[in-house]
Amino acid sequence: MALIEVGRVCIKKYGRDAGSRAVITQVQGKGMVMIVSEGRPKERKCNSAHLEYLNESIDPKNKDQLSKIIGIKEQPQRAKAQPAKAK
Repeated sequence: MALIEVGRVCIKKYGRDAGSRAVITQVQGKGMVMIVSEGRPKERKCNSAHLEYLNESIDPKNKDQLSKIIGIKEQPQRAKAQPAKAK
């Protein structure tokens, strides 16, 4: 079992998201990976040396598993503002 693989659950060691859980979604060259973390649920690039790997793996395409592991909460859709009625 490889440490750096798609679906590996890890913890960010450095940066503003330090201490938060993350999941690797894509492995790129030169020690870079794409992750999704609880601090910022948008996919972004990260240095693989900045991650501490856990002994867990999930399917990163499964949104239910992903949100359960890293704690992403679905944000309710905001209602659109109604235009003012002309008198």
